[in-house]
Amino acid sequence: MQITRQTEYAVRILIELAGVPDSKMIRSRTVAEKHQLPEKFLNKTVQILVRAGLIETRRGLRGGLRLAVPADSVTIADVLTAIEGKVAINPCLHENHYCEHKSDCRVNKILQRAQDAMVAELSKETFADLAREEAGKNFSTSSDLRRDFACFVTSVNRQQKDRVVP
Repeated sequence: MQITRQTEYAVRILIELAGVPDSKMIRSRTVAEKHQLPEKFLNKTVQILVRAGLIETRRGLRGGLRLAVPADSVTIADVLTAIEGKVAINPCLHENHYCEHKSDCRVNKILQRAQDAMVAELSKETFADLAREEAGKNFSTSSDLRRDFACFVTSVNRQQKDRVVP
């Protein structure tokens, strides 16, 4: 499993919205321009986040995007699940996957522990935490946030490759 660009965009959107005071609406175009995201793809990502109940939108002059839930109740694991679906680093870990050896398979147990560790790590910090960190760093450009997230994604993917033998 690799974290997709769409999940990366979703994380950036939520960090941006978590940093907006008093549930103020922010225009999707503003987010797209600030983070140099393709607006059409951002809007598709927003639709998924709306369906997941993480953000809400309003049309019109005073419209835009805002969090639908408190920033301190949403984590990267929640966004990953909203965009990618339930996390499964191997097909044998999907809920509906049948394998007659699943109950006594040592590899399955190892993969399950690795997946549990990844989900636990992605669940540790909320978007409120991430927005506070961003505000504290005084990012000069959105490229700083992209760099930090790219490092995070690379780290998660490297951990998966180190733990899981194809």
